[in-house]
Amino acid sequence: MQRYQGSIYEALGGEPVLRQVVEAFYPKVQAHPLIGPLFPENIDPVVEKQLLFLTQFFGGPAIYSELYGHPMMRARHLPFPITPKHADAWLSCMEAALQEVNVDAELSQFIIERLRGPAYHFVNQP
Repeated sequence: MQRYQGSIYEALGGEPVLRQVVEAFYPKVQAHPLIGPLFPENIDPVVEKQLLFLTQFFGGPAIYSELYGHPMMRARHLPFPITPKHADAWLSCMEAALQEVNVDAELSQFIIERLRGPAYHFVNQP
């Protein structure tokens, strides 16, 4: 059960802490042998879009939608072969990033559970 008042975005500490998490996350993604090859070498635009998306997804300002329209995340991921193992890898990288940034363990677990649904929603291969 959630013990946090307000949004995940607020509980995390807003944009500064979420940026730290996203910036800790992508080096782990790029280094991961299964999911790293799915991402471009120049990861900077992906980092910025992910920051905006997670800001909105976690209850912060809807800047992503203002700039890019509806996220349509499943459609955006369809060109890439994504299996349950890819989803697991993505979630493990996020969990490691949350730990690296010293996000409270209970909040980290809540975030991972919140991201689990979308991560598996992108699965398009057995």
